[in-house]
Amino acid sequence: MTAEPVDPAAPESACPAPAASPTPEPPSTDWEQRTAAAWTRLDELDEAEFRDLIDKLVAELPADSAIGAFERACAFDSTGHSDKAVPLYQEALERGLTSIRRRRATIQLSSSLRNIGRPEEGVRLLTPELDAESDELDDAVRATLALCLANLGREREGLSLVLGALAPHLPRYQRSMANYARLLVEPDSD
Repeated sequence: MTAEPVDPAAPESACPAPAASPTPEPPSTDWEQRTAAAWTRLDELDEAEFRDLIDKLVAELPADSAIGAFERACAFDSTGHSDKAVPLYQEALERGLTSIRRRRATIQLSSSLRNIGRPEEGVRLLTPELDAESDELDDAVRATLALCLANLGREREGLSLVLGALAPHLPRYQRSMANYARLLVEPDSD
């Protein structure tokens, strides 16, 4: 899964609940804007140049910054290095990454784990996200979880998740598709 660029207007459990720590100071709006601008250059720079650009921005943050670890993970992930992204996502979560970035890290970590042959860990991380407070990443949670499930031979469960996520977006047949999704995993008792 390709990491999405940071939305500078957006606020910010893959690992066990992070240890209680003081809420980190968010980066400045200027830093967020420069980081968002860097992400727009992903396709025009070679992967080493792009990661170097992100590393320079991260160097402006405190050394123990959860956001810094997250941005570095995203840069590795987006340049095809899931194996190097995994420990950085885990580090970001352990350091107390919060808000939308925490959920993005959970999704992206799960996808990277699937990419390196550890989809069962992705399922464990994403399953609790199905019950998390709803946000714009709900469908991404379901899609990534469906991919992890498919890798484990649990395609019916994955298809059910994807159909359930798709149903509300359809102009018609919403009710039918939602029912079909449910019936893939809960056979009708009639």
